[in-house]
Amino acid sequence: MKIAVLDWHTVSVNGDIPVSELESFGEVNIIPFTKAHETAENIGDAEVVLCNKVLITPEVMDKCPNIRYIGLFATGYNNVDTVYAAEKGITVCNAGQYSTNAVAQQVFAYILDHFSRIRDYDDAVKNGEWERSPSFSYFPIPTGELAGKTIAIVGYGSIGRRVAQIADAFGMNVIVNTRTTPKDCPYPVTDLLTAASQADIITFHCPLTEQTKGIIGKELLGAMKPEAILINTSRGGAADEQALADALNSEKIAGAYLDVLVSEPMSPDTPLKSAKNCRITPHTAWAAYETRRRLMDIVCGNIRAWLDGNPVNKVN
Repeated sequence: MKIAVLDWHTVSVNGDIPVSELESFGEVNIIPFTKAHETAENIGDAEVVLCNKVLITPEVMDKCPNIRYIGLFATGYNNVDTVYAAEKGITVCNAGQYSTNAVAQQVFAYILDHFSRIRDYDDAVKNGEWERSPSFSYFPIPTGELAGKTIAIVGYGSIGRRVAQIADAFGMNVIVNTRTTPKDCPYPVTDLLTAASQADIITFHCPLTEQTKGIIGKELLGAMKPEAILINTSRGGAADEQALADALNSEKIAGAYLDVLVSEPMSPDTPLKSAKNCRITPHTAWAAYETRRRLMDIVCGNIRAWLDGNPVNKVN
């Protein structure tokens, strides 16, 4: 069996994730990145295609008649035309819930960065400010406790629930906004604008749909408290980037921490690049080593189940 891996460098850049388990299934062609015009050529006569973000269109499937299985190194599968794949008898499987711990951890890295101000104090110490202090304790930069702060969690899937659990451990007040009322949710569930108006921190963990596209816009930002911060580790398209930049630059909100943008890699034209109090990480929340190892285990498990005739995580 031939396997084409189309964007391996979205999973492993430094060779820290071994390909030996994939090689146990057959002949593996590892391709670091695939441009749109190279997709069909890079797949060739492979029966199994593995990818993260590469578009697998009807045209690609028609040009590659040997494809029997498409596996995703991701939870999202909007890059694959799953309807056409089903018509062609091609199984498509995704990988879910592999990044819950890592993303929740990064959310709190952002929160602690904002409230503990460790980077700012480290800079102050290295600039000699503590040495010149008349007091043993030098604290001109305000910090804050998380206990008693209100965190609004938009989206209550596995990541949202994990964020809520960690917030609980910090003694925070948790409120939830979600499309459907979750079962056995121990936290108040409210509408989005109420959540935004009450939050000291609002964090987004919702999928990108027609309903959530641009949800971080003027109305929501206008409802937030001026001392509140916003976190988005979900999808870049959830934000109206110009509206968010305007809110930051006019100090309508205190700050934003973003791991996702509308265009990725980041466009140099995004207004958020130079926005006030905006911290951006390059879509790294999911990318902890342990997370990527777990992702590889899920992808290989999906292939194994498909070969056994009992596919799991099938999306079509």
